[in-house]
Parts: sequence; C-alpha cells; structure tokens
Amino acid sequence: MSLSHVITFISQRFALKMADVLAFCVLADLYMSLLPSRLNKLLDFEKKKVYTLKVEASNPHVEPRFLYLGPFKDSATVRIVVEDVDEPPVFSKPAYILQIREDAQINTTIGSVTAQDLDAPRNPVKYSVDRHTDMDRIFNIDSGNGSIFTSKLLDRETLLWHNITVIATEINNPKQSSRVPLYIKVLDVNDNPPEFAEFYETFVCEKAKADQLIQTLRAVDKDDPYSGHQFSFSLAPEAASGSNFTIQDNKDNTAGILTRKNGYNRHEMSTYLLPVVISDNDYPVQSSTGTVTVRVCACDHQGNMQSCHAEALVHPTGLSTGALIAILLCIVTLLVTVVLFAALRRQRKKEPLIISKEDIRDNIVSYNDEGGGEEDTQAFDIGTLRNPEAIEDSKLRRDIVPEALFLPRRTPAARDNTDVRDFINQRLKENDTDPTAPPYDSLATYAYEGTGSVADSLSSLESVTTDGDQDYDYLSDWGPRFKKLADMYGGVDSDKDS
Repeated sequence: MSLSHVITFISQRFALKMADVLAFCVLADLYMSLLPSRLNKLLDFEKKKVYTLKVEASNPHVEPRFLYLGPFKDSATVRIVVEDVDEPPVFSKPAYILQIREDAQINTTIGSVTAQDLDAPRNPVKYSVDRHTDMDRIFNIDSGNGSIFTSKLLDRETLLWHNITVIATEINNPKQSSRVPLYIKVLDVNDNPPEFAEFYETFVCEKAKADQLIQTLRAVDKDDPYSGHQFSFSLAPEAASGSNFTIQDNKDNTAGILTRKNGYNRHEMSTYLLPVVISDNDYPVQSSTGTVTVRVCACDHQGNMQSCHAEALVHPTGLSTGALIAILLCIVTLLVTVVLFAALRRQRKKEPLIISKEDIRDNIVSYNDEGGGEEDTQAFDIGTLRNPEAIEDSKLRRDIVPEALFLPRRTPAARDNTDVRDFINQRLKENDTDPTAPPYDSLATYAYEGTGSVADSLSSLESVTTDGDQDYDYLSDWGPRFKKLADMYGGVDSDKDS
C-alpha cells in the first residue's frame, strides 16, 4: 500500500482532515530519523563485509479504543554493508622480544619482524628502524624481509636492554605505515676480570703476633653469571715465597690478610706492598692482580694505631741522622752565600776617576744615564767652558753629523755679552731652532764661568806651559786672605831675580 492510500484510509476511518494526517506522518518520519544509532565495536572489512539486522518498532502507549485495529508494532530487516578503507600494514605481534650475546660479531642476525597489508596481502611492505630510538645505529634491518642484525659491537655492562622501534610502510602508498616496539636483551659473557671492591690500605702493629688478621678483602665483578659469583684469592707467585703475610680464602667471596711472623720493625721496613690475585670460576676464567698497602705502625696495648712514621735513629754522639743532614745543609748554604757576596763585591769595585795623582789638570767626567736609543750619548763639547772671548756663534755640534761644514766665525754680540743668563738663553735659543738637535728628552748642559774676575780665567786649559811666564805680584793687592799665596809665589820670583 502506498503512502497516499494510507493517508486516505486514515482520514476516512477517523474522520480526520487530509492536512492533519499528512502533518502527523511528517512528524513521525522526522522522529524516526532522529533516533540515535551508534557503533559498539570497530568494523573490519577484511573479516566481515555485510551485517544483517532485524529492527522492530512498537507503540508503548496504545489508546484502548483502538485495540481492535490490531497490534501497534512493526518490524524491518536492515542490511549494513561495510566499505573498504586503505589501512596501514599490521605486524604479526604487538611487540617483539629478542636476545643476543654480547660477544656477537657485527652483522649477526638477531631475529626478524613481519607485517602485512590486509587490504591487499600481496602488496609489498618496506621495513626500517626509527633512528630516534637508535641514535648510535647499533642495529639495522633488512628493508625487504624484516631481519634484524647488529651494526656495532655490544657491551652488556654498558647497556643491558636496547629498546628500538621498527616501522612498516606500504610501498604503493608510503603514507600508510605502522610501528611496533622491539626489545633486545644482551646476554652476559664472562669478559671482565674481578677486582677489589675498594682501595685497601691497612696497617700492622709492631708488636703483632703471627696468624693475626689485619684486613678483610672483598671483590666485585661487572659480569653477572647465571650461577652467581665465586671468587678465589691468593698471593701472586712472585710474592708467595718470601712474604711476611699470608692470604686466607674464606670461600664466601672474601679473604683475610694474616701475619706470618711475630713483630715488625718500622725502622727497617715501614711499608709492605702485597700483590693479591683475584679469579672467578666462570668460563672463560678471568683474573686480575690488586695491590694491598700494609704500613707498620706503633700501637697501644689495645692495638689502636698511634703513629706510622719512622722516627730518626739516635746515634751514640747524641745527634740524629736528620740533625746531621740539617747541619751539613746549613754549612753548604753558608759557603755559597760567602762566595756570592765576594763575587758581588768584586763586581761593584770601580776604577778611580783620577788614575794618576800627578795629573792635576781639570778633568771633566760625563755620565750618560738616559738609557739606550738616544742620539745625545757623546761627551760634552768642552769648547763651551772656554773664555767668553773664544766663544763662537756657529760652533759645530760634536754629538751629530752636520749636513754642511762652515768655517767658524766670531760673533761680536757674544763677545760683548758677558752675562751668564744671556749666554744660557742664547744657547737655549740656538738649540730650540736647530732642526738637527737631539730629541726633546735629551739633556743639553752648558757651563760658563763668567767675566769680570780680577784673577781672570782660572782654567788650566789656557794656562801657560811654564811657571816662569806667570806674574803673581798682583796677589799682594788682594788683601790679607791672599797674603800666604803672595809670599809663596812672589818670593819665588824675587829669588829668581836675585
């Protein structure tokens, strides 16, 4: 029956208008479309492609007067078709656990992983390792068959477990890929020798008795054998025969150091080095040699250590060896000091300024202490000390090489100017205006004895060669202070005249 026939039947049966019946049907259809529908489980096209359901609808509130019309319910068959969607490859396991010995060589195969594209089982899959989980590139994988193999040597003591991730990607659609965790355990191999658990440095009392326990030894091993550690301790062969100590193996991975004799003398031997061999019972057997330092010390009556330093032996003379060495060092130091002092005295000794006592002439000593690198390092020009009348205006400098040679000439102004200040100012002006003068930090010295003295010039540079040419009668006119000189020199002239 069509929808139009249903609407006509309802309107005639219940005396309803056609518009009311049509509105009722629209509201009913809208209500049915709003009924919720949800998926309880995920669908898998590869497992089941079609689902068939029987749906029944009933009216829970029925008007009693309409019961004779029959049951107010209906049922329908719903067929649900699952559409195929391209999915990434699926691994055969949710996670993989592999094992390998730590002594495995490079390119050793550990195992393999498998993944398949369920949409098209024949589609090829490419495998790779996520390098973010294997930064050191210790492992690699065959991109075609998924075989895992090593690319570097392994060390269980460094890292026991390696957790990496393997990626499977569709070759036809690289966007479809999946990941799976891979846990690789490195199996132990006995490749490390045992060693002392700590550095052992013990002591023995000078009054110790034989077979006395002075130290307990323990060992550790980086390896982890399946049956547990079983260490053995013994003295090294080179020290076993003449050693003053023995090793007692306690068979519980510990050992004790025992004394072999009664009494020890720290003045004869203050320290003993005891080599101990430690071995394990795994395959292959690994062993190592550790050294125990034993010091001889002075102890009290209860065996407590007091001092481990050997005091100096006392000689019959009353002086110890240390005191004799100290005295000898002091004597040597004193001798070296005396020799150095004498050498310094010789270096400081200088030659006298006046070599001969008979040389009574005026001597000019020049000191050039300005340091190296200066041009003004020659002796002063002695011409500046001459009589003012002999002063020359264009006197050539002796401390530099002149650019041109000029004949000296006398300057009337210099002859007439007898004042020391004018003379110094004139020399200073000449030095400032001279382009060939030394640098500004050079020292220029000028000496001028002046004019106007009654005795004229006293310089021996202009003195005559013989005393006979001198007339000393004027000394009597200088007053009582020069009377002695007048008697000495004046008397000589009078004697000559007579």
